Amino acid sequence: MSYILTSCFWYFLKHSSIFSSLLRPDRSIFLLRSLFQELANTQEPLVEETNKNQEVVLALYEALNTRDVETVHKILAPDLEWWFHGPPTHQFLMRLLTGASSYDSFRFEVDPLSVTTFGPTVIVEGCDHSRSISWVHAWTVTDGIITQVREYLNTSLTVTRLGNSTQSPLSDYNPPSSSSSSTGEITSVHCPSVWESSFSNRVGKSVPGLVLAI
Repeated sequence: MSYILTSCFWYFLKHSSIFSSLLRPDRSIFLLRSLFQELANTQEPLVEETNKNQEVVLALYEALNTRDVETVHKILAPDLEWWFHGPPTHQFLMRLLTGASSYDSFRFEVDPLSVTTFGPTVIVEGCDHSRSISWVHAWTVTDGIITQVREYLNTSLTVTRLGNSTQSPLSDYNPPSSSSSSTGEITSVHCPSVWESSFSNRVGKSVPGLVLAI
């Protein structure tokens, strides 16, 4: 009986207009190529936007290093939102952007050693060895203009990605068993780590840690 059913199945498969085209090697290759091309086309706009955002941020660092004030003003939004974590005396980037310190009397190394982009968020990391300072800048780029920057000095930063939570509302939340860590479980499911700073351990001292959710 099973042999008869199997034979009928393969007979239908070979004579079906849909499945018969798939059984042809040339047709299968064509369909696979079409599928991959469609997937590539859907990714192109996102990749292009990511590259542009990174180029904008790198252009800012170049303008800072070459003292191109005009380009700096073009790239930064007039109402730039700035957030800082670190010693108050180490607000070097803002002093440069606002002109509170002249380039001749003050010099801070802003050469990026690591650049990572997550859509509109561009994470840049560097280290000023002369001052034993590690820094991380998290820029937000909107339509080719930088609208926000988060500056971290001597801080170990972890970037997490906020996902679509399928968890029930808080009132209906069932806590995990005592044998597991609730914080670790929530983080691994809903806020996976996508980036960690790597130069904060080079300053020769213990530094605080922060999490940035994007």
